[in-house]
Amino acid sequence: MLPQMGAAAESISKASSLVLRIGTDAHLYDDPNDVSIKPLLESRYDSEKADALKRLLALIAQGADVSHFFPQVVKNVASHSLEVKKLVYLYLLHYAEKRQNEALLSINCFQKDLSDTNPLVRAWALRAMTGIRLHIVSPLLLAAIAKSARDPSPYVRKCAAYALMKLYNLHQEENSSLEELVDILLSDSSPSVIGSASVAFNTICPDNHALISKHFTKLCHMLPDVEEWAQVILIQILLRYVTAKHGLVRESILSSSADLAADLSCGPHALGTGNILSDYVEGLEGAEWGTCSRENEEVELLMRCTRPLMWSRNSAVVMATAGAHWLVGSFEEFKRVVKPLVFLLRSSPASKYVVLCNVIVFAKKAPELFEEFYEDFFVLNSDPYQVKTLKLEILSTVATEKTIPFIFEEFQDYIRDPDRRFVADTIASIGICAKKIPNLASTCIQGLLTLVLSESSLSNSYQFEGENFVLVQAIMSIKSIIKQDPSTHEKVIIQLVKSLDTIKDQTARALIIWILGEYNHMGNIIPKIIPTVLKYLAWSFKSEESESKLQIINTCTKVVAKSKGENSDSILFNKILNYTIQLAKVDSNYDVRDRARFISNLMTTDKENSEIYKDLIENILFTKPSLPLNPNSNFRVFLPGSLSQVVLHAAPGYSPLPNPGSAIFPDPNFEAQNPNFEMNGSNGSDGSSEYSDDESESGYSDEASENGDFDESENPLVNISDGNIDQSQRHQNNNNNNDNNVSGFVSADLAEMLSRSALESWLDEKSTNSQSQLGESQPGQSQTSAARVSFTDRNFELKPRKCYVLLDPVNSEGLRVRYAFSNEVSNVSPLFVCVDLLFENFANEALNKIDIKYEDEEASGSSEPMDQVLQETASMFLSDKTQKIIPMEEIITLNPNETVKRVIQVRFNHHLLPLKLRVYCNGKKHTGKLWPDIAYFLRPLNIDLNTFLTKEGQLNGMFEYSRRCIFKDHVPDLDQNEKSSNKIDKNLVVANSFASKMLSNANIHLVSMDMPVISKHDDVAGLCLRFSGELLNNSKICLITVVTMDGNYSEPLDVSVKINCEDTVFGLNLLNRVVAILQ
Repeated sequence: MLPQMGAAAESISKASSLVLRIGTDAHLYDDPNDVSIKPLLESRYDSEKADALKRLLALIAQGADVSHFFPQVVKNVASHSLEVKKLVYLYLLHYAEKRQNEALLSINCFQKDLSDTNPLVRAWALRAMTGIRLHIVSPLLLAAIAKSARDPSPYVRKCAAYALMKLYNLHQEENSSLEELVDILLSDSSPSVIGSASVAFNTICPDNHALISKHFTKLCHMLPDVEEWAQVILIQILLRYVTAKHGLVRESILSSSADLAADLSCGPHALGTGNILSDYVEGLEGAEWGTCSRENEEVELLMRCTRPLMWSRNSAVVMATAGAHWLVGSFEEFKRVVKPLVFLLRSSPASKYVVLCNVIVFAKKAPELFEEFYEDFFVLNSDPYQVKTLKLEILSTVATEKTIPFIFEEFQDYIRDPDRRFVADTIASIGICAKKIPNLASTCIQGLLTLVLSESSLSNSYQFEGENFVLVQAIMSIKSIIKQDPSTHEKVIIQLVKSLDTIKDQTARALIIWILGEYNHMGNIIPKIIPTVLKYLAWSFKSEESESKLQIINTCTKVVAKSKGENSDSILFNKILNYTIQLAKVDSNYDVRDRARFISNLMTTDKENSEIYKDLIENILFTKPSLPLNPNSNFRVFLPGSLSQVVLHAAPGYSPLPNPGSAIFPDPNFEAQNPNFEMNGSNGSDGSSEYSDDESESGYSDEASENGDFDESENPLVNISDGNIDQSQRHQNNNNNNDNNVSGFVSADLAEMLSRSALESWLDEKSTNSQSQLGESQPGQSQTSAARVSFTDRNFELKPRKCYVLLDPVNSEGLRVRYAFSNEVSNVSPLFVCVDLLFENFANEALNKIDIKYEDEEASGSSEPMDQVLQETASMFLSDKTQKIIPMEEIITLNPNETVKRVIQVRFNHHLLPLKLRVYCNGKKHTGKLWPDIAYFLRPLNIDLNTFLTKEGQLNGMFEYSRRCIFKDHVPDLDQNEKSSNKIDKNLVVANSFASKMLSNANIHLVSMDMPVISKHDDVAGLCLRFSGELLNNSKICLITVVTMDGNYSEPLDVSVKINCEDTVFGLNLLNRVVAILQ
């Protein structure tokens, strides 16, 4: 009967579980591989595809490897079903890093989905696209994020903000582009986007105070509407900005921090310095911290906008608000935060512990704020031990004469708690309260003394875990109270000495012996019992532990040092001391033996110098009055609400408040008055160079002699040639080499999958061969002939090179270091790149001893996790340990508003990986990253047109990459030419604009400039410029062809850019860089 009932119960249980699972996908987890998944993925029906994808995700959740289905899943990325598309995106996000080569094929679909009408699809596509963590696609990711940052849907813009952080982890080539996108997102009107943009700002550019200054008012007003966890980060950002710009507030609650006394130096959370602001703020010591008034508009706005957040349902938001009012607000303003903080004690134990770790700092600084809420800190039975100890410390801190009776009544219940550790902590709190309120000292000592006697008798009968620790803590509390006024507690010392017969714990005995020796000369009774007590201690010396033996020797020495004259007592004391020393010299513990020899040498002196040695003993063994604060304490406090304040050490990622008033906003008038910087190079640079932050055309002029100078007396202005020359030969070479050129970068699987059409689809451009670009006409374009006009006039002006920021003046005491890549070729090694450095002093004082070194030269053992990843990645590309930088000449002094140029030669690990440098200034180190420019990883290769065409025919197929872009820089050049008295041909102006733009931003050689003979006078279609260079690391040839597809002189031109390079990775990244230069 019983087995039948068991079977029936089991069947009922299964039936009930099946009923509960009706209408769900839980059955997929029972046996997710029970059907063939591959045919379902290739099915025509979206329902079957969705079922197969759900089974794959179920297998992934169970830990199975289903990456072999990647090709079949990728095919479904273009599905029109939202359910299928979402499931495909989830699968791709999981395996994108593992199957990177195949994931590249889906980028074109992601780009198409970025233009979908459904905002969810656009957001999913962006998430999936940024999940492909490859340096090669970082330019495409940047373009996708830039597009999504301006999307009409707030959800897509929010996803773009989070995607920025993923791109930042890839070490994008230009961080300035990321900061521009952060600026766009911070100017958004949606609270959800503002919250995500704040998180991105805190990751990418947390010290860019100039960016926050533009949006400060709007960010403060939108703070209450931002999502909760973003509110925490936004409050921190605004607080750091206010501190950096305006400094600390004179009327803040911390303004009176100089009067901190001994109440901050007790307990496990003791404050070891009188000014806790020096722990909160970076580099505050010795500086004047009060730099602004509470009436400051931005400070007042921050306080007003954070007040509604005091009663947030999120504990972290309340703590962040309390931290802001604690650092900036006045006493009355912070008083409003006390009730919300106390209310948080009703939350979970974990949140309660974090709140108490911060409240304890507030209470030690301003205990009067929490006096009326002392009952909220009473210990509950359900509280963990860590919470109990914090509450005890807070209670002992906020106790007053009015509230101490109620607190002591609560302490009496705590002493009966079965947790002996908690009982010991309660006894320690009683001692702290007795020291704080002297009127209660006698009452506390009597209670503690009774506890000592009861505990000593109890420990002799039973032995509980932690029992002795309670006894020791009670004696330590009595010791701390006696130390306040020893003369009034003589009877207490006598009672402790009498208890030596019953107390067996060695630590407790050592404490009592120390108290006796320390106060052996106090009162009238203690000197009379000293001989008897010393005899007892000498008699029990052999049976004592080493800790008690050391205190017996010290006590006998102290008594002898305090004895006066030659009487019977002093003779007895000397005999007892000599006896204990003789026993100690043969003790098994080396500490006891060493102490005995030390005391023996001090005491065996002649009578003439006996007083001197007694004074020496007194100075060594007797306790001196201690300072109220310990200046050498290693304890420090951290910003309220931070993880570091909970763990009591600087956690990874923690940063204190910036130096008050340290925000430096570069004066625009300074650069406007100095548009051109003429600098005398000292490291092999004998010429002058000029730079501009943006690629403006004013202020720089140079002959392009390095790219080939032509003598006009030997060559005419233009040459007319047949455009069909070598075309048949090139076409034949293209056909022969189409299937043979496969880059060594791609794997064998990718070589089979990544055909030329797939690569063109990835780049989202149609590849156009040279013959169609140069000889064939396109619909809508003017008819061109085979004859071509070649320009030989190369006297165009180079434009200012773009400068990048290596070191910002905000973080380096006013020193700004910018860098620009030079066209010079290194005279040390062909692998080095020449970089021009601009050192500018924005400070009011001169800067001294400025130098730059490579980070590894410092042999630093610490590095950030992201830096370790970069180093590991770089080691795959550069295995040798060659020198990375040729040192520059040190700048001895840099005066205010002065600019100095230096040239360094750098060997990068890879054309996408930065080089970490240390900038030394005024004896301090500042870290900066030198990001490479791939256009300067080439050196000019001087070849003629026929050689160019031959090499181009050999580097086709997988070694040929093309994209389209828009070129506009010729329009202002044509306008300037119309206004000039010496007008030149418009075709030559356009050609020179292209050449100037390319040669000003890349280290290449101009091979030819030509265009077909056209029938329309205003049509510039077919203009072709050819550039050549070779890679620095392997001397492989790289060819660049720029061709105008259509357009007239006065409008932007549609341009096709083609790269022929054997190095696939380098070629694709160089193509993106050239397009960025022309645009």
